Amino acid sequence: MKKITFALLLFVVSSVSVVAQQKITLEEIWGGAFRTKGMDELNAMKNTNQYTVLNFDRASKSFQIDLYDFATLEKISTLFDTKNHSEIKSIDSYTFDKSETKILIATNSNSIFRHSFTANYFVYDIAAKKITKFTDKAIQEPTFSPEGNKIGYAFENNLFVYDLTSNKETQITTDGNKNHIINGITDWVYEEEFAFVKAFDWNADGTKIAYIKFDETEVPEFSMDMYNQGLYPIQSVFKYPKAGEKNANVSLHIFDVKTNVSQQINLGNYQDFYIPRIEWTSDAKTLSVQVMNRHQNNLDLHFVDGTTGTTKIVLSEKDNAYVDVTDNLTFLKDNSFIWTSEKDGFNHIYHYDKTGKLKKQITKGPWDVTNYYGFDEKTGTIYYQSVENGSINRDVYAIKIDGKSKMRLSSKTGTNSATFSPNFQFFINTYSSASSAPSYTLNNSKTGAMVKTIVSNDAVETKLAKYEVSSKEFFVLTTEKGHQLNAWMIKPKNFDATKEYPLFMYQYSGPGSQQVNNDWNGTDDYWFMMLAQQGYIVACVDGRGTGFKGAAFKKCTQKELGKFEVEDQIDAAKVLGKYNYIDASRIGIFGWSYGGFMSSNCLFQGADVFKMAIAVAPVTSWRYYDSIYTERYMQTPQENASGYDNNSPINHVSKLKGNFLLVHGTADDNVHVQNTMKMVEALVQANKQFDWAIYPDKNHGIYGGKTRLQLYTKMTNFIKEKL
Repeated sequence: MKKITFALLLFVVSSVSVVAQQKITLEEIWGGAFRTKGMDELNAMKNTNQYTVLNFDRASKSFQIDLYDFATLEKISTLFDTKNHSEIKSIDSYTFDKSETKILIATNSNSIFRHSFTANYFVYDIAAKKITKFTDKAIQEPTFSPEGNKIGYAFENNLFVYDLTSNKETQITTDGNKNHIINGITDWVYEEEFAFVKAFDWNADGTKIAYIKFDETEVPEFSMDMYNQGLYPIQSVFKYPKAGEKNANVSLHIFDVKTNVSQQINLGNYQDFYIPRIEWTSDAKTLSVQVMNRHQNNLDLHFVDGTTGTTKIVLSEKDNAYVDVTDNLTFLKDNSFIWTSEKDGFNHIYHYDKTGKLKKQITKGPWDVTNYYGFDEKTGTIYYQSVENGSINRDVYAIKIDGKSKMRLSSKTGTNSATFSPNFQFFINTYSSASSAPSYTLNNSKTGAMVKTIVSNDAVETKLAKYEVSSKEFFVLTTEKGHQLNAWMIKPKNFDATKEYPLFMYQYSGPGSQQVNNDWNGTDDYWFMMLAQQGYIVACVDGRGTGFKGAAFKKCTQKELGKFEVEDQIDAAKVLGKYNYIDASRIGIFGWSYGGFMSSNCLFQGADVFKMAIAVAPVTSWRYYDSIYTERYMQTPQENASGYDNNSPINHVSKLKGNFLLVHGTADDNVHVQNTMKMVEALVQANKQFDWAIYPDKNHGIYGGKTRLQLYTKMTNFIKEKL
């Protein structure tokens, strides 16, 4: 009996040892082994205290739009199920009309750029259980009118209205033409940098549609060869304004649905300007329009009379660097409005009356508001998210519109975000941290108290615990120049402070960005854990120019993108290299996009600090990047040539000493492969040896099939060989 017990004990100990030493593989990372559960297409209803979620039944291979009660979390009904409607095989997205009696369902979506796509759409009448395909065309951005009897949409650069009652289609514009005129849909650069696609909006009573027209005739064209499967490549040609080049001419128009007449609005004496947002106010006669100058350091909020076309500037924001465009503008019932601004040095919430007179700065303090959730008219309460509990964290707060009675509603330290019920009685809190997988809970909006857990990912935490991995350690790194920078570090599980380890640094570093944040793992984090298992220490430092530490910290890089950011990464590497357990002769750095711009610069300009670098899809000169993003931080190359050239890695290739891997996709419509080709030529002419990889027909994300697995295998092998 004793022998059996000993053998059993030995077996148990051995099993535990094997489990404890389990290693993460790239196949697991990119095969979805650590994928978490969520709430897909969560949609809080507006008229009832309910929400909907898009579910998928694997047994029947059907999609359902299911309705749940906020108070009990119980499923009330299935509003729509594809198994009952053979016309729709899958659901990509859905929206309700204002009365929430009809659903607009998207299927067969085809991506255009980052946000834009075309799709086939159906209207489903919930009560009648009737489905209607109102057009055979693959269209863009269909939107119900407020009364739900019409749909506005875009097709091939023109705008249309479809009347669901009469089954009649009205074409609003006729001059739409690829690479010339776009109506009601943004051009490439607006979509990428102002982050919106739908450039039209219904007024409150459904009698008018405001829209932006883009005349991109004079915008220079960019072309990409798409190799595909044929004998000959196909050229993709689109308008892309690079820094200092001609932008699209934009104009504002209002279409009268009753008379079928469009009126162009005179916004005043602007030259070379942007219209980054339009939105009808609570008053059906008044349209709000945001207008920015090309430098983006002056934003005027116009109120436009929808009948006469007269305009009035009700608010003007100016900044020495730039003004951020947000979606936080919210009109209350009395047409007063909520606005967020960095004008006191941090992003805060303000309340203005309907004439643009400031009523109250609602939030104050040396911290940024990061999200505005809504206003409860009944209690006079505003709900928002901020970093008051530390710039790497996010919490949900409530505050009265007079700026009093502020309350933290989230209780756990990490990243919290909220979706509120229509009556603001409850909110669904999404929480995660570096050590806690995402969880979804129902919470009371008055107290923040948790009512019930909806979704947890304990299984993922349990699975990860079987692997030999260490959690991120957050800390503040102080450079020799005295700059305090947020940072994290992942050490090997069997870390020994008496040994020396190679250091692999990761960063993005772009303006207003953040990589040092207290949330759950992304795919790159699992890769970093894998590298730590193989004997590397991985660290990330958010340098000056990154976000959520106030405007001064974020905007200090103005007109010098890459100068202070590179300085901070080099200085951070020097500080880390002095740690007893880090081998200062074996420090590498990696980044993607802006991060690739940075990793290239660090290897070249910090040649005595960094042994190797990997740059994926990097900007190699800001002269090659788009107008809106680049000029926001740099002005034009005609105005700031030294700022462009002194900080671009392509001009520092002669300093290369270490090992360099350069990666790009040929179909990158964002950071063009031109950047890499120009860098390659510069490196060749400087007689520098380097490694590079080109991915045919892959965009800025470089994915599809086994692409990510192959890329990360290549990068892992490069690190193991060169660091």
